[in-house]
Amino acid sequence: MKKYTNLLIFLGILVLVNLLSYKFYYRLDLTSEHQYTLSDATRDILKSLDDPVTITAYFTKKLPTNIQKTREDFRDMLEEYASISGDMVEYRFVDPSKSKDLEEEAMKKGIRPVMINVREKDEIKQQKAFLGAVISLEDRKEVLPFIQPGAALEYELSTAIKKVAIKDKPAIALLSGHGEPGAQQLSQVYQSLSVLHNPETVNLKTAAQIDPKYKVAIMIAPKDSFEMADFRKLDNYLAAGGRLVLAINSVDGDFQNSRGVVVHTRIEDWLKQKGLEIEHKFIIDNNCGTVSVQQKQGFFTMMSQVKFPFLPIITEFTKHTITTGLEEVILQFASPMRFEGDTSIRFTPLATTSELSGVVAGNTFFDIQKQWSRADFNKPHIPVAATLEGKLSGEMESKMVVYSDGDFAVTGGGRQQQNPNNISFLVNAVDWLGDDTGLIALRTKSVVSRPIKQEYLTDEATGKRSMIKYLNFGLPILLVILIGIVLMQRRKAIRLKRMQEEY
Repeated sequence: MKKYTNLLIFLGILVLVNLLSYKFYYRLDLTSEHQYTLSDATRDILKSLDDPVTITAYFTKKLPTNIQKTREDFRDMLEEYASISGDMVEYRFVDPSKSKDLEEEAMKKGIRPVMINVREKDEIKQQKAFLGAVISLEDRKEVLPFIQPGAALEYELSTAIKKVAIKDKPAIALLSGHGEPGAQQLSQVYQSLSVLHNPETVNLKTAAQIDPKYKVAIMIAPKDSFEMADFRKLDNYLAAGGRLVLAINSVDGDFQNSRGVVVHTRIEDWLKQKGLEIEHKFIIDNNCGTVSVQQKQGFFTMMSQVKFPFLPIITEFTKHTITTGLEEVILQFASPMRFEGDTSIRFTPLATTSELSGVVAGNTFFDIQKQWSRADFNKPHIPVAATLEGKLSGEMESKMVVYSDGDFAVTGGGRQQQNPNNISFLVNAVDWLGDDTGLIALRTKSVVSRPIKQEYLTDEATGKRSMIKYLNFGLPILLVILIGIVLMQRRKAIRLKRMQEEY
């Protein structure tokens, strides 16, 4: 009878634990990037929902293991979202491969199928698969057409929920009137900004002022000269507590004539009054991008890629909200900046060049075939982006983010798609200046690549590689054996104790 009572008590405890685990969701996250821990920003969004959000996930069931994990991660995340939101997030999974009707339903809602490689009986075949979701609230909906394995899943889902839940997005100003790129050339920037904001074009020349309703104003790559009236509008905007993002060119490159030229817009003079000097010089960096060069080999003309130090690849970032998660940003004809203001303004460099970098005069000739030496790279760690905080104009605190390259986020107009990190570097600044939700930190939260370090791939490191390999293989087995021995010895000691007369 006692045995059955204990069994019933055990089953009751098991049922209670399961009920509590459903209500109070928790899991231990041991990943270095806290990949499985929801941010405070996401929790705030979920707890502020007034109406239920419906998520329909269209996932093919029979997928390779590495892709199937994305489906399971997404399901786990939805369970956690539902729990935190107090069941204001409702979800269901649909397998479009079950019928033609379900497949058509998924495609009508904007979920595009992708072709993946599947191994069957020692053969690799291609299979059509769906990995997407539709987030809807009343008549508003957002589509995640393809959930990339290893992508920033929490950012995509949380921002989609915020987009359908938010009714009035705050407006931000994209300043024009001085030859700035148009909407087509900033298509990627517009798309990213539209997640949390309503970007509007404001002509600085014709507008009486920058309306204070714009919490953030952005100016990207102006080409024409500014007048004093333009600077007064910028100063008045900052004096009212406005925030400004400036991406400017003080030099530019002409590939057709293989020349570098100085750009004068006078905005660098305005910045100098605030303590920030951007020189009319080119930054060169040994860590750089490449350009295509025609080279003759016999009767043939070949296109080859040649390193071009005028296209620095930035990998050194200050620890800051704007730079969180960035791995590398590719600049095009950047200039050195330095701060010479007083202590009333706080200057924080966001990104710098590498150890091997230098500067070249603004009016210069591009010699593609030049053999660069270490002596050319004699100015390490040059700042290329920074924040200015303080009384920038008037008595009210304000902020600015300044980049010494105006084209790093420009796309379209014959240009290729920009590196996603370039777009994030700019949009992160806007979010930091104007968005208080904290979603900025999630944009770059994804599965981080951890490649084997180069030092372990050399012939000299053969012994190290073997040791690490055997350690990875043998240590878990050794731990299991040791735990087994300890448990066996413990049971033996208990058994001997029970055999004693005084027990």
